[in-house]
Amino acid sequence: LCSNNNPYASFGATLARDEEQNLWSTPHDVTHTEADDDRVLYNMIVVRNQLDKDSEEWQKLNYDIYTLRQTRKEVRSRWKHILEDLGFQKEADSLLSVTKLSIISDSQNMSKARDILLKLSEETNIFPTSWELSERYLFVVDRLIALDAAEEFFAMASAAYPKRPGGERADQGPRP
Repeated sequence: LCSNNNPYASFGATLARDEEQNLWSTPHDVTHTEADDDRVLYNMIVVRNQLDKDSEEWQKLNYDIYTLRQTRKEVRSRWKHILEDLGFQKEADSLLSVTKLSIISDSQNMSKARDILLKLSEETNIFPTSWELSERYLFVVDRLIALDAAEEFFAMASAAYPKRPGGERADQGPRP
């Protein structure tokens, strides 16, 4: 019954496994690169899968995994919105795509990209307050530097997601 000749035998299991392995964006993305935040999520998934599905621990971990994935989607959506407002409507997805083949365009830009990313984290609410900076966005900022759009991106992020005293967001969405 479990022949390796049947390509459809474990189709559902393969899809679920692929979905769990590619923790960042699209399922079945063979170019996916793993970062520290991916390992945290992966470890949560491994622990959850070892628990009984009816247990309180399983439900809590499942909720935490869902919340982390939703937070990632929200952050990506914020970045995409700002990129589109900067005029990168067609390029937004490719600018946000970080793969195993992604490289920093110029090693001299690395410190500038880190500074801008840190500034985005400290002076805007483009990232949630509990968010640990992802290396993935370092590549995106590097691309913006190469396109001479990093400062404009920061200005738009500051306007759309201003930091309020106490780290609270001004609203749930970007400002017009």
